Amino acid sequence: QLQASGGGLVQPGGSLRLSCAPSGRTLGTYDMGWFRQAPGKEREFVAAISWSGGTTHYADSVQGRFTISRGNAKNTVTLQMNSLKPEDTAVYYCAAGLGRGASSSGSDYLHWGQGTQVTVSS
Repeated sequence: QLQASGGGLVQPGGSLRLSCAPSGRTLGTYDMGWFRQAPGKEREFVAAISWSGGTTHYADSVQGRFTISRGNAKNTVTLQMNSLKPEDTAVYYCAAGLGRGASSSGSDYLHWGQGTQVTVSS
């Protein structure tokens, strides 16, 4: 299981830091991704990082504003979100996959967290 945390309510232009940690497994060999789903919309890719941390991939909509990284022991993954916009409002999910690199495809991920709500509003 994966535990995502760090969501909340923030004003436009603000920042949040999401974290994803495992429960009962290690993330060290997993490629990790963040996805989000807004009400009435399909799930979409946000960012991904390879198991080594050497490769990252971002959706165009968040490029330059969001940063994905792994902890020193590679057992946590964070998503630093800056310059947040109302359109970033969604439930954010972390996911873990094997052997697919920093993939933007949800089907490449085996394990999913429960999601954390991010609301950007004034």
